[in-house]
Amino acid sequence: MIKVLNRIYQKCCRLFFWHTYKTVFRALGRGAYIVRPFRIDGRNDIAIGENTFFQRGAWLYCGGVNNRQASLSVGDGCVFGYNNHITAVGNVVIGNHVLTANNVYISDNTHSYEDIGTPIINQPVQFKGAVEIGDGCWIGENACIIGARVGKNSVIGANAVVTSDIPDYAVAVGIPAQIIRRFDTNLNRWVPLKRLRPQVPGSSNETRVAEQT
Repeated sequence: MIKVLNRIYQKCCRLFFWHTYKTVFRALGRGAYIVRPFRIDGRNDIAIGENTFFQRGAWLYCGGVNNRQASLSVGDGCVFGYNNHITAVGNVVIGNHVLTANNVYISDNTHSYEDIGTPIINQPVQFKGAVEIGDGCWIGENACIIGARVGKNSVIGANAVVTSDIPDYAVAVGIPAQIIRRFDTNLNRWVPLKRLRPQVPGSSNETRVAEQT
């Protein structure tokens, strides 16, 4: 009985949210829901797909810099954990059925720091690069994705910092994020990768990532 009542309550919350905010966002799919408390800046440039769910503590920010038009789009059927922060000053696109853990940060920008005579807080925000997260990705807890693409059905490990593109069907971990696993379409299975010993002065070893055989 409690489960049934909870389902009815959740459905009512989603309907209320959709009817309240459907004219505020650029687009808001049916069944989309953001649990309070949340913060939304730049709603007119934010689109959220059908049945996408944000746990409490979400902050969605969309606002252009340097005369750049900003856009933030989230696909259908996504589930975002607690305290996710997504910010777009240019372009952020999140695909369908993306899953994130808690405290995930997704951004297409960084803060300027080049002028050592000016406090960083007084220096401008800069667009780093468009962010695209492919369909079916899983983003681990405390991960950061900054100005980079993550391919479809890829996994970003907990605490990883992604600043360069990750291909489709890959597992990436670490700071900065490195690929440790790929899906081999020829073998039709996931293939582990290993990092070889880094190059040291006077040796012939090279720093690279090679397929484990």
